[in-house]
Amino acid sequence: MTQAANQAANQAANQAANQAANQAANQAANEAANQERSTFRACFAVAEFRVLFGSQLLLVLGDTVKMLAFSVLVYARTGSPGLAALAYMIGFLPQVAGGMLLLSLADRWRPRALMVAGDLLRVGTCLVLGIGDLPIGVMLALVFAAGVPAPLFSAARAAVLPDVLAGDAYVLGRAVFTTTSAGAQVAGLAVGGGLLAVTGPHGALLITAALSLGSAALTRRGLRDRPARSPRPTRSTRQARSTRHTRSTRDTGAVRTTLRVNRALLADRAVRGLLLAGWLPPMLSVGAEAVYVPYLSGEGSAWGAGVVLAAAAAGMGVGEFAVGRFAAPAARERLTLPLALLLGAPLLGFAARPGVAGAAALAALAAAGLAYNLGLQRRFLDTVPEAARGQAFGLQTSGLMTAQALGAAAVGAVAELVPAHLAIALSGCGVIAVVLALRGDLRGDLRGDLRGDLRGDSRGGRSGRVSPPYGPGGGGEDARPSPAEPAA
Repeated sequence: MTQAANQAANQAANQAANQAANQAANQAANEAANQERSTFRACFAVAEFRVLFGSQLLLVLGDTVKMLAFSVLVYARTGSPGLAALAYMIGFLPQVAGGMLLLSLADRWRPRALMVAGDLLRVGTCLVLGIGDLPIGVMLALVFAAGVPAPLFSAARAAVLPDVLAGDAYVLGRAVFTTTSAGAQVAGLAVGGGLLAVTGPHGALLITAALSLGSAALTRRGLRDRPARSPRPTRSTRQARSTRHTRSTRDTGAVRTTLRVNRALLADRAVRGLLLAGWLPPMLSVGAEAVYVPYLSGEGSAWGAGVVLAAAAAGMGVGEFAVGRFAAPAARERLTLPLALLLGAPLLGFAARPGVAGAAALAALAAAGLAYNLGLQRRFLDTVPEAARGQAFGLQTSGLMTAQALGAAAVGAVAELVPAHLAIALSGCGVIAVVLALRGDLRGDLRGDLRGDLRGDSRGGRSGRVSPPYGPGGGGEDARPSPAEPAA
């Protein structure tokens, strides 16, 4: 009896020692992978990243052409500028609701299936709009409804990227996606204008359906079918949980889980700080861009608005490329605060009422500061748990879109009270104030404990926050693959 007890104790001690050694080795490997500098060429050497890049390019091109063609179609049918503007933006409006209520499904369903489903939903929407002869109200309702689950699809795409690229390559991959999206939007507007001139809005919508179908085929054939990060609980799992927690079976719905995880993410000090650091500075800088058109129109240079907006897009792309290509990982994190300040400082120059050339230079310089986000990406990935990664990225994206819309409305309201050039300069002051207020989060001074909170204690341990029911395999930190491992 004593010998058996000693053997069991020795086995337990050896197992604990091995686990501790493995954890230490994994941590050291992860740190080395995060600090090892990667290149854009290394990103494109990964086959699955090329698939994600190609499908993202087709997606942004298609969405841009779709919005433009649908807006033109509505205007041609109604002659109403207001309805045409609503048609252009209506696909974005419901994404806030989808982001707040449905994002938990991004972790409960297989990511490749979600991405393909999103592409096929766009195919069906564009086919109905391009072929059907529906009333305007029905078409607007269709586009609105199709926009509700859109955050799910983008969250699944964003959450797959860390599985494909490890360490510093992940940060560069995000930079490629950001730059590609900006360039594809500009190209989509140009291509969309040409398609409208040749095929009309119905033909442009059918071509958009073909682009989305191509994205679906590329994703289906080129991406590995990964399991859900947090599988839905089985009936036996729910029954077992109900004997310990009467609330477990009630809280497994998508809406309840999304709300609970969103609360948990926002309650964690470090995650909340990183989200605010990614939302608030662009909120005011993008708000300033919304006033470029009335400012330059008031100066008698309405034609220059396109030049200034194009310069801003170019500045953003150059900034992301330069910081990603030439700054080491540690340097990127040190540059986060100065680059965030760069978002606002050049806007102060609008107080001098610059002409088109001066405004373009200031706008490009300010937009280059958006590269500050590269210093936040690895920290955000390391802070959120694996089981909630899809929802965390979806919340980040939905919050950013909402913040930018609110920023545009706020700066526009200021421009009703003061001259447009002063409204832009005041938005620059706001950016600087927000950045200084968030300097601890931008520098990475805060650390959170969300992994433990969301992982929960299945043995009945107590936690400071409610742990969402992720189901078997939703394991949090221990379930996350090591970034040091080669990308699958």
